[in-house]
Amino acid sequence: MQAQIQPPAVDSPLTSSPSSSSSSRYARKALVGSALGYAMDGFDLLILGFMLPAIRAALHLSPEQAGALVTWTLVGAVAGGIGFGLLSDRFGRVRVLSWTITLFALFTGLCALARGFSDLLAYRTLAGAGLGGEFGIGMALAAEACPPQARARFSSYVALGWQAGVLAAALVTPPLLPLVGWRGMFAIGLAPAFVAFAMRRALGEPEAFVRQTHARAGLSERLKDLFGNAQAVRSSVALFVLCSVQNFGYYGIMIWMPTFLSAKLGFSLTRSGVWTAVTVLGMMAGVWCFGQLADRLGRKPTFVLYQIGAAMMVLLYARLAQPLSMLWAGAIMGAFVNGMVGGYGALLSELYPTRARATAQNLLWNAGRAVGGFGPLAVGAIAGRYAYPVAISALAGLYVLDIIVTVLLIPERKGHTLD
Repeated sequence: MQAQIQPPAVDSPLTSSPSSSSSSRYARKALVGSALGYAMDGFDLLILGFMLPAIRAALHLSPEQAGALVTWTLVGAVAGGIGFGLLSDRFGRVRVLSWTITLFALFTGLCALARGFSDLLAYRTLAGAGLGGEFGIGMALAAEACPPQARARFSSYVALGWQAGVLAAALVTPPLLPLVGWRGMFAIGLAPAFVAFAMRRALGEPEAFVRQTHARAGLSERLKDLFGNAQAVRSSVALFVLCSVQNFGYYGIMIWMPTFLSAKLGFSLTRSGVWTAVTVLGMMAGVWCFGQLADRLGRKPTFVLYQIGAAMMVLLYARLAQPLSMLWAGAIMGAFVNGMVGGYGALLSELYPTRARATAQNLLWNAGRAVGGFGPLAVGAIAGRYAYPVAISALAGLYVLDIIVTVLLIPERKGHTLD
């Protein structure tokens, strides 16, 4: 059916009729806005790692204090993700997404004015709250704006925004940091505020959200959509496991990869950075391919395919010892390990109704992010007791758990119209 109100119908096919043409334009705008928010978040989170030595020297921070800046950014992301997800289902996707981007930009910019550890830690935590809010809201917005036959592809394109930001940070920060310093790099973080302003002016709320605004659900009703019956509990528990494994594996591998390469192959920081960048390119290819496959084969078979690939490639990568073979294996491993990010937006959107969609996206993803934050700690502990290859290999068991949960508990919703 073609809707006659604006914004245009979310789930109508993209034909040549005026209303569907308008729907296509809205979908593209929603996609670009969501992906840009992701890109800026990915850029900010990675440049912090590059800047920590300079920040430590300038503010006389201990190693524990420097590590706390990263930890509390993630703590803020978890809290902000849950809170802003609840607000988005109440007040609107575009409105709350613009709030999260503005919050992120404002407090990232204030980091440039930090005089010591305490105020910098507070700014990073609040910037993290804005960062965490964007995942579920951006995915919900893109899913509700696109036709059902392209939902997985749209979700993967939004996820690619994060990877593009990470790659840009890896390429831009080393030459730019010596020129502008760590304060200048934080000042660049003000740019997303302008994106939020432009997005708020250019986009209305998706029609799927507008349809249910006359009967907005309360918090208890939204939580009931997540845990109110046996099927909802199965889906929510399964998605919590998948989101936890996704974050645990990603942070566990990526945080330790430069150290792993240095210890095993004697790489310099620059060379480790190049090898890591190739892995990120592999991740981007994996995310893109996931969206294409999931819209053709279905969500479950694509997830299982990637989970099998992740388990196999993690084991293989840990056993390699030649630099060139590790370069290509790292790219393929990255494609499977992180490519699944391209499917979570569609999967979560299809399993929950519009009134609870952003709540489910942000609550489950950020609960998984909280568990995933222990990934670097676990890898470091195992590596310290045994060796890096043993620690990396141990991650393969998580993807076996992923396969079992996906096969037994995840329903297939490919092509379903969002309710």
